[in-house]
Amino acid sequence: MHMADALISPAVGATFWVASAATLAYSARVLRKNCDESRIPLMGVLAAFIFAAQMINFTIPGTGSSGHLGGGLILAIFLGPWAGFLAMASVLTVQALFFADGGLLALGCNIFNLGVPTCFIAYPLIYRPLIVSNFGVNRLLVVSLLAAVVGLQLGAFGVVLETTFSGMAELPFSTFVLAMQPLHLGIGIIEGLVTAAVVTFIYKARPDFVSASELVQTPVLSLKQVAVTLLVVAFLTGGFFSWFSSEHPDGLEWSIARVSGKEELESPEHSLHVSLGLLQEKTALLPGYSFKGGEGAKSGTSTAGVVGGFLTLAVVGGIAVALRKKKP
Repeated sequence: MHMADALISPAVGATFWVASAATLAYSARVLRKNCDESRIPLMGVLAAFIFAAQMINFTIPGTGSSGHLGGGLILAIFLGPWAGFLAMASVLTVQALFFADGGLLALGCNIFNLGVPTCFIAYPLIYRPLIVSNFGVNRLLVVSLLAAVVGLQLGAFGVVLETTFSGMAELPFSTFVLAMQPLHLGIGIIEGLVTAAVVTFIYKARPDFVSASELVQTPVLSLKQVAVTLLVVAFLTGGFFSWFSSEHPDGLEWSIARVSGKEELESPEHSLHVSLGLLQEKTALLPGYSFKGGEGAKSGTSTAGVVGGFLTLAVVGGIAVALRKKKP
């Protein structure tokens, strides 16, 4: 659900840049005052894991489309909503700058759509109150499914509203929303299952990492063991399992093609669109998670997965350390 610049107007792009930047600034302010230092090592590792997980598109049966993990709910569950939002924004920024995944003008929209509904609505209003009193496996599955579906439905609806406000005549509201919402319902169900699996694994190893749980159990693994395990999984996912990503268009691309009849919409000849497009061409080390020119597809994907994981780890780790140092 990474929007390209062609889908939005400069006014909408700027508005959501401001909204996302303000949310990031407030999140950082909250964390400086209430930073849980025990979770700092997890921030970079979990962000790298989400970066790698987003590289794998899974096929949605019977549609000819695919989806990928959003990850905002997972980040919020283990890091809290404020740190989770910072981590998600960092993942999306690395993707846009170095891999041309999502436009630079649309970056504010992408951060808002994938971060705000999951971290500030699905987690605190649905997941946390429903899971706090009973952390059984069955309840975990149901709550994860519900929260993931709500978060993704709101994010998908945000995309529809942003294109509508941008005056995209090729994507009329009624037909676009009817294409986006049902498809992202299926994607949300799969994300809920993955979220439940990840939460179950970490909860069994370190129940203290799941802040919504009131149950106190003795940790099975140390913080270092959990971090190393997640890091290994992240680099295996980005460096190897990403080879098997579905080749079907993702949910947003599929919906655009279904409504407009075009696989890709042309970017408006606006000076800002052109300037940001040229800037992205310069910053993108591996556009589309492959080498420039499309040579060595699998090796390019593996390189992108590993490099992107390290970049995300470094960016989010640096933010976490800075927040800790600035804590009063």
